[in-house]
Amino acid sequence: MRLMIISLLLTFWAAAQKKPNIVIIMADDLGFSDLGCYGSEINTPNLDTLAKEGLRFTQFYNTAKCHSSRVSLLTGLYCDQAGGASLSRGASIAEVLKPAKYHTMMVGKWHLSKQPTDFGFDRYWGHLSGATNFFTGDDTFRLDGKPWKVPATHKGKQFYTTNVITDYALDFIDQHWSVKEEENPDPFFLYCAYNAPHYPLQACQKWNKKYKDKYTKGWDILRQRRHEKQIESGLLPAKWPLSPRAAHIPAWNSLSPEAKQWEGDRMEVYAAMVDVLDQNIGRLVAHLKKKGLYDNTLIMFCSDNGACPFDRTRGKELKPWDPKSYWCYDVGWASLGNTPFRLYKQNQHEGGISSPMIVRGPKSLLKTRPNSFTRQPSHLIDFMATCIEISEVSYPKTIGGRTIDPLQGKSLLPIFAGQERKAHDPLYFHFSKDRALRSGDWKIASAKMGRWELYNLNEDRTELLDLSAKHPKRVEEMVAQWQEIARTKDRLPKNQLKAVKDTLTPQKFGIRSDPRATK
Repeated sequence: MRLMIISLLLTFWAAAQKKPNIVIIMADDLGFSDLGCYGSEINTPNLDTLAKEGLRFTQFYNTAKCHSSRVSLLTGLYCDQAGGASLSRGASIAEVLKPAKYHTMMVGKWHLSKQPTDFGFDRYWGHLSGATNFFTGDDTFRLDGKPWKVPATHKGKQFYTTNVITDYALDFIDQHWSVKEEENPDPFFLYCAYNAPHYPLQACQKWNKKYKDKYTKGWDILRQRRHEKQIESGLLPAKWPLSPRAAHIPAWNSLSPEAKQWEGDRMEVYAAMVDVLDQNIGRLVAHLKKKGLYDNTLIMFCSDNGACPFDRTRGKELKPWDPKSYWCYDVGWASLGNTPFRLYKQNQHEGGISSPMIVRGPKSLLKTRPNSFTRQPSHLIDFMATCIEISEVSYPKTIGGRTIDPLQGKSLLPIFAGQERKAHDPLYFHFSKDRALRSGDWKIASAKMGRWELYNLNEDRTELLDLSAKHPKRVEEMVAQWQEIARTKDRLPKNQLKAVKDTLTPQKFGIRSDPRATK
């Protein structure tokens, strides 16, 4: 009887709550096609269900790099515009939601300066580092601003970072939304920053077994299959062909049996990590349903960059369930993850900046038909503006002693409502020596300071037909736009404003670099 009364009270409070809860989930180094609902053979039923109930974005952008994407997600600004990892010119969503009485919580990877509790989060558990051992962690784990020693087990199970991130998310929700709360608890904002499937590729043996010998056909065939699935589902149009295997990636059939075995082993553990990530999102969803919160919670899922091409493997002889192991995969499987696009994490071509993005939320916000797609280009910088409109707060000019730059993002609510939103014009991209700018359907991109390429993304989003020689005036105008934003808004130093070369730059990805002389 007592449990029944508590359940009825929770349901009543959830119904009485006016402003929706907001949950943003970010995966780490997850490629555009690595979910089942985006074309993958990996088992992701929970995210697939969110997609069936909600809305999928086909042109959602990140910044192609871990820390810069986190800056843009949290602040609604371009990375250097916000002051980079210090957020010296940016406010976090948590800080901005305070006047609306949102209870703010974060779990997972921080990868910025100081700690989340220094930027408006009431609760935090996770690691401050950019990567961590999934079994043993590191010395940057914190709980509410204080050091937290990683144990061998957590809640009776072997410690595994992905699982414990969810454990704390559920605990934080329970501690906020308890029967001891006032009759109508404040809404909450929860930012779940999973470190999976970022390297090191580590997973328990039983999870790995699920994908045993699933990748013996190799990346060439699987890229074709994922692309076919993307077209069949309506995610992508058939007019955008699959980008060909790059010259720096060997044909699968050219590999020795030993090399094929090693490659298959690597992808098996990556798939297992994505599978476990999906299981944990399922745990979170089930908990929201159990507490009567699901129908008044907006969930937005994305990735921080495209799949990672860099092989930094140590301890190849160790199994990925050994805490001392440190596996990575490289360009072959990264190209599979980014199907059908070119290039990878760090690059500002579509393979580096395209993210899966799934939204599921209250009917008052999400008015599109279930299992819908939107083709409208959007970006991580749009999350702040969306949260501001939902919570009905004002964007600050100053906060915590910091002077805040003008907001760059645009609210996603018109898209959620099935309307045509006024587009970003342009969208600006930069990381290190890679650059891009999108204006309407046109995009310029430069990889590693190589010459500017020009693409019409409406006709050629896989960036196979460079039109720069045909439209030099358009390139010149868009380059001027990029330079203006880089100089005045993003405040890049002079050494990052240098003119690009007049030739393409060969790409280097460790042992599988591209040695070609390019035009």
